This record gives sequence, C-alpha cells and structure tokens, in this order.
Amino acid sequence: MLNLVNKWVLLVLLISFLFSLRTPRKGTQREEIETHPVFSVFLQTQEGNSLGPNPGLEYDHYRDSCPEAEKIVRSIMSRLYAKQKDVPAALLRLFFHDCFIRGCDASLFLDDSHGNMNYSIERRAVPHSTLKGFDKIDLIKAELEKACPGVVSCADTLALATRDGILLQGGPYYPVFTGRRDSSESYFQEATAEIPKPDGNLSETLHLFSLRGFNERETVSLLGSHNIGKISCHFIQDRLYNFTGTGQPDPTIAADFLNELRLHCPANNNSSRVNDSAISSGSDFDTHYFRSLLRGRGLLFVDQQLMADEKTASLVKAYASGDGTVFRMDFARAMVKMSNLGVLSGSQGQVRINCSLPAENS
Repeated sequence: MLNLVNKWVLLVLLISFLFSLRTPRKGTQREEIETHPVFSVFLQTQEGNSLGPNPGLEYDHYRDSCPEAEKIVRSIMSRLYAKQKDVPAALLRLFFHDCFIRGCDASLFLDDSHGNMNYSIERRAVPHSTLKGFDKIDLIKAELEKACPGVVSCADTLALATRDGILLQGGPYYPVFTGRRDSSESYFQEATAEIPKPDGNLSETLHLFSLRGFNERETVSLLGSHNIGKISCHFIQDRLYNFTGTGQPDPTIAADFLNELRLHCPANNNSSRVNDSAISSGSDFDTHYFRSLLRGRGLLFVDQQLMADEKTASLVKAYASGDGTVFRMDFARAMVKMSNLGVLSGSQGQVRINCSLPAENS
C-alpha cells in the first residue's frame, strides 16, 4: 500500500496530468511534463507497473549518443505537418501495424524484394496495402543518419515521429521510452492473419487486442485514433453495397448517412486499393469519433460494432461525454503500453541505416 507521502504525490500527479490532457498541444517544444518527476510515478503506480518502460528501454536513451535526435524528429515532423495535415494519421497507422505484429521493431519497413512482387514481405500483406508514410520515416531517418550515423533505430524513429504527430494533431502527450532496435525479419503470414479487419465483428477485434494484452477499455481508446485521417473507400465498399454478400447495404446504417457515404464512395469505385478514393474521418484529435458512434455514424463496421455490446458501448458513451479528458488520458496510457510491445533492445536485433533493408545490406 502506498504510504501517505506517495498518496499525496500521486494526487498531485493526477491533477497535473489531467490538466495537461485537457488542452491540445500543437507543435510546442519539449513539454514541461516530459521532465516532471511525478509523471514517472504515475506510470509506476498504475496497474502494477505495466505502463512503465520495457526493461530494455529508457527515457531519453540517446542523450549521450545522439543528443539532438528527438529535436530533429520534432523539427521535421513540424515541417511535414505544415505541408500535409494527414501525415500524423498515416504514421499512427504505420506504428499500429508495425507494433501489432511481433512488436515495435520496424519489421514492417523491410523490403529487400528488389521489385519482385511475389516476394512475401510483411509490408505487402493485404492489411498493409493502403499504408502510407514510409517515405516520411525515410526522410527523418536520413537526417538522423547525418547527425549520428548508425545510432537511432528505425523503430525508435517511428515511435517518436508518431507521438510528435499526435501532438501536432492536437492529441495528448505521452512519454516515449527509447532504445528499440530493428528486426532483421519480416512476418508476412502474421500480418496477413492478425491485423484487426475493418469489417471484423466485435468479438474478433477484442480477441486480437487481448492477445497483445489490451483489455476492452484500452481497445476502445486505441480505436479512438480513427478520429483523424482518411479511410479508403474499399474498406467500406461492401458495407455500402454488398453487406455479407447480400447485395444490400448494412441495414444498421441510417438512410441519410448511407446516401452521404455513397456520394463519397460510388458503387464503381473498385480501383486499386492503393489509389482508390477516400473519405475523411476527421482532422481534430477529439471525441467526435465516439459521438458519431452514438448516432450510428461509424465509418467502419469494426467501429460501429463498439455499440453492439453493453460494456464497450458504455465506454463509448463515457469518452463521448465531457471535455475529452478521460479519452485523452486513456489513449495516452494505451499508447505507452502499445509502444512497449515486443521490443528488441540491447544486443537484440540491429540498427538499420536504410529502414527498408537489413543492416548488412543498408
């Protein structure tokens, strides 16, 4: 049991942390909370230390080997965001797809196929076919290589860039512990089978998240990241025109919302998965995603499925109410947990110079 002093420290922390989550932070320099001692206490005292850093990671890992690393990532992300507002959403999706398969090890980036389209690599698995942002991480990594050759991993580059992108989009701050190393292997079969499907039912989705250690609350908060970015029409095509092979739309979609979606995604929109049209899911990191679910206006079937169960529906209602503080806090904590999944550290893995090539070929 926490003693009286620790209880007071935790109370101060919670007040400070909740206040920081209420106000979106866009493009600021290193936030005061990054060095606030009580934030680490928060991580260590919640859920049996499950949110603390992986034993192989540490805060500000590159302080001696590449002291400007995080500043470089922040600076480039600010420039990219100024030119292209959907970069944060693209990187967040990259980060999720990478971490969900064997952990946050940049295995998703490997591509030594030399143009061979039959070469089975993770990034060519069907669930990854519409991913974007590889070039943005390559750009950031190239600048890091100029400053500190062979020091900062691709996995850490993606983790830091994703967090900074979320901040730029108005999302909450969360600490990124660094020291990840890059995988030398790619996992095509796992990526094909284990990424949650946009048309998956609730039990399938919860099961896949639970295999990674996420409970219902953490799963719902992470799905809240669908509040930014664009969704390719092919992800909702069957829902609009041929739901479960019936030749009819999903009957749970309200008529006015169905008409709206069909305007964006016409029936003949069956072009390639990479180049087809898309519909915006939002530009602000707020609670509009959850409010939309309450109105039956979830874009993806997997999203609207959160209302199919009393427990997940109650979480949607909680996140949709108030000023968004609860959602922002839960999302920040879940992202810390996500970023620690299955990382390689120490002598494990490698540090790639070129994120698409194994170290020996970089």
